[in-house]
Amino acid sequence: MSEYTMYHALGHQDPNHPETQTQPAPPQFQPPIAPSPQDYQHPNLSQANSYSNIPQSPYAGTPPPPQEGYGQPHGQLAMGSQPGGDPGQVASQMGGMNLGEPTTGARHNRKKNRHAFHTLDSPAGSSAAFNGAPSTGQGFSDLSQSQYVGAQTSNEHITPAMSQFPAAAGEAFNPAKPASRGSFSHPIGTPMTSSGGPPGSSQQGRVDPEQIPSVPRSRDGPAQYFQDHIYPTLEHHLPPPAAVAFVAHDQGNSSPKFARLTMNNIPSTAEALTSTGLPLGLLLQPLAPLQAGEQPIPVLDFGESGPPRCRRCRAYINPFMTFPSGGNRFVCNMCTFPNEVPTEYFSPTNPQGVRVDRDQRPELTRGTVEFMVPKEYWAKDPVALRWMFLIDVGQEAVNKGFLEGFCEGLVGALYGDAPSEEHTDVADGEAHPIEPGGQLPPGSRVGIVTFDKDIHFYNLSAGLEKAQMMVMPDIEDPFVPLDEGLFVDPKESKDVIMTLLTQLPNMFATVKNPEPALLPTLNAAQAAMATTGGKIVCSLSALPTWGPGRLFLRDDGKIHNTESEKKLFTTEHPGWKKTADKMLQSGVGVDFFLAAPNGGYLDIATVDNNQSVESGHVSAATGGETFYYPNFHSPRDTTKLSKEIKHTLVRETGYQALMKVRCSNGLQVSSYHGNFVQHTFGADLEFGAVDADKAIGVLFSYDGKLDSKLDAHFQNALLYTTSTGERRVRCCNIVASVSEGGREGMRFVDQDAVVNIIAKEAATKMTERALKDVRGALTEKTVDILAGYRKNFSGSHPPGQLVLPENLKEFGMYTLGLLKSRAFKGGHEPTDRRTHDMRMIKSMGALELSLYLYPRIFPVHNLTEQDGFANENGHLIMPPSIRASFSRIEEGGVYIVDNGQICLLWIHSHVSPNLLEDLFGDGRSSLASLDPFSPSLPILETHLNAQVRNILQYLATLRGSKALTVQLARQGLDGSEYEFARLLVEDRNNEAQSYVDWLVHVHRHIQLEITGQRKKDDGTDTSLSNLSGMRPPYW
Repeated sequence: MSEYTMYHALGHQDPNHPETQTQPAPPQFQPPIAPSPQDYQHPNLSQANSYSNIPQSPYAGTPPPPQEGYGQPHGQLAMGSQPGGDPGQVASQMGGMNLGEPTTGARHNRKKNRHAFHTLDSPAGSSAAFNGAPSTGQGFSDLSQSQYVGAQTSNEHITPAMSQFPAAAGEAFNPAKPASRGSFSHPIGTPMTSSGGPPGSSQQGRVDPEQIPSVPRSRDGPAQYFQDHIYPTLEHHLPPPAAVAFVAHDQGNSSPKFARLTMNNIPSTAEALTSTGLPLGLLLQPLAPLQAGEQPIPVLDFGESGPPRCRRCRAYINPFMTFPSGGNRFVCNMCTFPNEVPTEYFSPTNPQGVRVDRDQRPELTRGTVEFMVPKEYWAKDPVALRWMFLIDVGQEAVNKGFLEGFCEGLVGALYGDAPSEEHTDVADGEAHPIEPGGQLPPGSRVGIVTFDKDIHFYNLSAGLEKAQMMVMPDIEDPFVPLDEGLFVDPKESKDVIMTLLTQLPNMFATVKNPEPALLPTLNAAQAAMATTGGKIVCSLSALPTWGPGRLFLRDDGKIHNTESEKKLFTTEHPGWKKTADKMLQSGVGVDFFLAAPNGGYLDIATVDNNQSVESGHVSAATGGETFYYPNFHSPRDTTKLSKEIKHTLVRETGYQALMKVRCSNGLQVSSYHGNFVQHTFGADLEFGAVDADKAIGVLFSYDGKLDSKLDAHFQNALLYTTSTGERRVRCCNIVASVSEGGREGMRFVDQDAVVNIIAKEAATKMTERALKDVRGALTEKTVDILAGYRKNFSGSHPPGQLVLPENLKEFGMYTLGLLKSRAFKGGHEPTDRRTHDMRMIKSMGALELSLYLYPRIFPVHNLTEQDGFANENGHLIMPPSIRASFSRIEEGGVYIVDNGQICLLWIHSHVSPNLLEDLFGDGRSSLASLDPFSPSLPILETHLNAQVRNILQYLATLRGSKALTVQLARQGLDGSEYEFARLLVEDRNNEAQSYVDWLVHVHRHIQLEITGQRKKDDGTDTSLSNLSGMRPPYW
């Protein structure tokens, strides 16, 4: 990639210079930390030590082993090649899993003085690249995950020996049957023999689970490093792991929070890309929230003329456009077309070709900016966001307490008592706390409609003593019965709205209508918002079986695991498709809050359909989100419901949105993946609404050859109306280097982006292909990527070695987590759960998907005194996380298990009574005495209680759209322990192999590929249980 100085004014020191000190990060992610109670201030108090890792502790477990350092130099060290080792042992066992670039292979000689739009022999000081800043002669920075130098320790290479065939896996985890710690991973030291196999197979090998790649280790090291360092977006070319909190400094390249490329160094030809097996894609989350300490997104107004754009490709002005001819022209970095600079935008350039006003122009120095747009970009006059709350008041909603919980959540979301960091208005580019009593941005309007068999509208005018109800019995052709009073200012009508929401549960307690009419209600809401657009928030607690659009039970369980199962993931009702199309045209998005009756069927495929092109409808097609409560229980889930309603209202939200992605000459967009509508290929993506938690995957293909002397550029433009009623374009600009071969691409691959793009593509294919074929394709794609590296870039190694790329060490584990997810897993899974997770994967950002595929697990019983409290810099000290395997669970232990969707507090049956009392209070000394329906910990004056509450509060800030509430999982007592077993993704569960067996399986297929024995067969069953070498056709 071109140099840092190319993007900045002259005279700045090169930050890549060894003597340059990285700027410390400002205080970040500092949730309100409970003070240490007075009785725990002294470090030597016996009670504080009672849950540390002192062996004499009555309930302390074995202290965790020292965490391995994050990252390693680009070199490989195979098992047996250490000083004094016998290299022959490698061949006899099956080799090691090495994680770096080979020292035996030829090192790629990077070109120097590489600048955008420049030949290599350009004289220093006369470069026109990036407005003509002079060259310093430094090429693409040799940075990788090892850039986190502050977190490095010894570099241990992972070198287990594996046999060709896995040993029989242990019995699946059954919470009703206590088991030993080692029951759910491959037995340590168990010999695995093979009677034959392809060339290069070993006769005997041993797999040590301690030595295989560790996701917790890959997260903990960077997390520690980025507490004290910022991430400069141009100096470092490999983003931090998605599950790590970091402060990004925008240097002209967009923050990884907004955009992540799968490869930050792109091969120049399609053939070179094919040799890597990697997808060339871009993960976009354009409205992603900022972290404390990061600069707000600048909002720029160019008046009626609008922002400068390329006349050929229509790209927006950005930091990578150059200004030759004394500033009279600007050259587009996408298509290289020279444009005339508008008179009002002209600025002279200095002798080096840099605009003299560059430092005063955010669009020339920042990678992510927003432009105010003139009326020609308007589809209709923009207004502040209108919210319509559609509340199910049917019998099921009343009986289960869902109606009461939803109303309580609305009251809290609209009229919270105190502002917080999350409740800010960022409409003008700066964060301003919103006043108590009004969580929505100024100018917002709200309306309330309830429904069962009938539709009930409410006049909420501020002058009324209480709301006036108007009943719409004609649901065949509903209309809006009032103009004034339907949408009101929530602050002015606070008394009327609060009175109505408080009375609704009692109003319908005696009205027993079990069948809701949902589609007519949605049609009426769309008609009310047709001229303005807006956002609908709808609750539903029973299958809508009344009126037009009535749905029926389609999932009878007979077609699971068959070719016909894919039909359950789509809608077949034309009425729902028509309604979704109308909402999209009106700029209306829908969020659903669904509570299934006793885990029953709701036909989420229709209500929240996932088809994003032909029949993408209602929630998914309009850019909305579904919050699903399969076994809603009041009051346990009421807190979670309230928090998620609040998050829906306060997160950054836009509507009437269009998106376009542009790229450099030589590349073209081949496909999009996510929840949206694209009417024809090449057309803009359309969203009824878009919010901070939504992500889109974009795949690119080659239509020519890239010039390795130039960089590759990408620009995403999102045109939308803000919640305050301003029409804007948010531009994200991304740059990547280009190299002739694929070696550099493998060195700078973004593992989280690769996993996310593959997951989104697989979720899209669920409605077109049988699930077993999708699972098989995921397996084969994993083999393709790792085999491509093994064949082409790993250098010379014994045939039996499994060699992994440095930056794809954990890729196999993430793929296994994807195969074990509810969307793709084998065996029986309710259609609603599978469909919901499929849709969720299609809209997940990098952070949320990373946690979803591999949960973070923290032991509570052996916290040190300092864990859970702030250090001298104000950062919360987090305990090291552990691997998701039951073999890591200690007897008598307590663990926090969080996958971004649910947070469990798992408690061993032999837990210490002292720990329980410290955590839950006096009298809570046994598992039976705990309340399994409590959604949070009590606030106690104990050191342990404060530690755990602080840790939970921190975890709540580092997740996606789902709220964090605690659900107890007591060993042998609670049904939620089955969920705990499912989240131990390294073990044999979810109809799939253990992590160790999975790596053995993948390695065998890699060997088949290397030896040319991996065959193609279009009709092959590619489920994980089939260990044949056949490979299916790719999508």
